[in-house]
Order: sequence, then C-alpha cells, then structure tokens
Amino acid sequence: MNAAQGAPEGAAPDPDAELALKILVAGGFGVGKTTLVDSVSEIHPLRTEERLSEVGETVDDTGGVDSKGTTTVAMDFGRITIRQGLSLYLFGTPGQDRFWFLWDDLSEGALGAVVLADTRRLQDCFPAVDYFERRAIPFLVAVNCFAEARSYGADEVSRALDLDRGTPVVLCDARDRDSGKEVLVRLVEHAGRRHSGRVLDSVG
Repeated sequence: MNAAQGAPEGAAPDPDAELALKILVAGGFGVGKTTLVDSVSEIHPLRTEERLSEVGETVDDTGGVDSKGTTTVAMDFGRITIRQGLSLYLFGTPGQDRFWFLWDDLSEGALGAVVLADTRRLQDCFPAVDYFERRAIPFLVAVNCFAEARSYGADEVSRALDLDRGTPVVLCDARDRDSGKEVLVRLVEHAGRRHSGRVLDSVG
C-alpha cells in the first residue's frame, strides 16, 4: 500500500508517498463500532448491516441495547487521512459470537485495533481484548461515553479488564469526529512504539 514501493534502487524516498495502514474497530454488540467508522470516515462508509430478526433473538444478547434494530454481519469499512501521506483504512468487525469466524481474515495485516467498550456492558469487550492479546496485535481500549452510563476513569477500566501494563485506555464519544480521530492517532502512536520495540528486540 506504500506508493513508494517500486522506486528505483537508491532513489530518495518520496515524502508525499501515500502510506495506508489497516486498523480494526472491535468490541461487543451495540457498542458503537459502526458509529465510530461513520463519524470519522472521509468517504461514504461501506456497511453490511441487516435488521435484527426473531431468529437472531435466540443467539444475540441485546440486553442494554434494546433499541438497536440492526447489526453488522460482515464488516464496516471507512477511510480517514491522519496527515498528508498517511491514511487509515478502518475495518469494523461484527460484534456477535456467530460472526467471529470473520475476525481472522479481517485482522490479517492490521497495524492495530481499537476495542470499544461500554461501561454498562464492560464484560462484552473481554473476548476482543483476549483475541488481540493472544495474537500480539497492538490495541487500545476506547470507552464510548454514553450519556446514561456511569462514568469511570481510565485506570478503573484498565483494572476491571486486567489489561497488560502499557495498554492505553481512552475516553471518547464515537459520534464525534474529532474524538474518534484522537482515538485513532493514539492507537497509531501506541502501535508504532510496539512494533519498533519488536524490531529492536529481534535485532538485539
């Protein structure tokens, strides 16, 4: 995805070359993944939402999000330019267990992931946290601050989720573009540090 690839050997890198990084947006059902992708994307986002059906009621836990009428069945996709020459391709993952077979394909080649959390259903993001920890994919937890939810500090959320030391926790409003963009910038910075550390460890 780097436009500089294919340049003649020894040529100076093009400072305006486009670098596109793949980012996952994950979390439990109804936590705001589609909303985050929609709010920050500079292109019309791709959605794969379907209406909830009576059949799905037997397998989908809608407690706490009773007003939600649709669900993502494959992925959401959007794009945002962070700065000149750096864009993020955003892939929102489905939240229900029955669609998790898609996660392995979606996570292929990802720089990192945002795990959205709702403090009213904090346990719903445990599977996503476990998934990225097991696969050593850098991630941060972004607490989507719903108006009717009790407020918790970042340290409290980190302890409740038993996160590894150094895993960032940030507060956000998934509906607000600036808030969502700040989350993504924090993730890129965190993932960059993690990947740099791995390179130095392998050299050492």
